Amino acid sequence: MQKLFIHPVSANIKWSEIEALFVELGAEISEREGSRIGVKLFGDRRVFHRPHPSPNTDKGAIASIRDWLKTNGIKP
Repeated sequence: MQKLFIHPVSANIKWSEIEALFVELGAEISEREGSRIGVKLFGDRRVFHRPHPSPNTDKGAIASIRDWLKTNGIKP
C-alpha cells in the first residue's frame, strides 16, 4: 500500500501487488473479457485492465486506484 501513495506516482508497481491488496481489503475479484478484471469493494464495482506485456501498472491507473482508496478511507 505504501507504494500506491508515493509522490510522484511510481511506475514500478506490479499489478499482482495491487490485486493482492484488493483481496486483503476484502474485494471480490472476477475475471472479465480479455485481460480485464472486475473488483467489487466498498459496495462499488470497478473494472481494471491487467497490464501486459509488462507486469507494471501505469501511472494513470495507480492514481485512480489511490483516489478510490482515499475516498473510502484507506490510507497507508
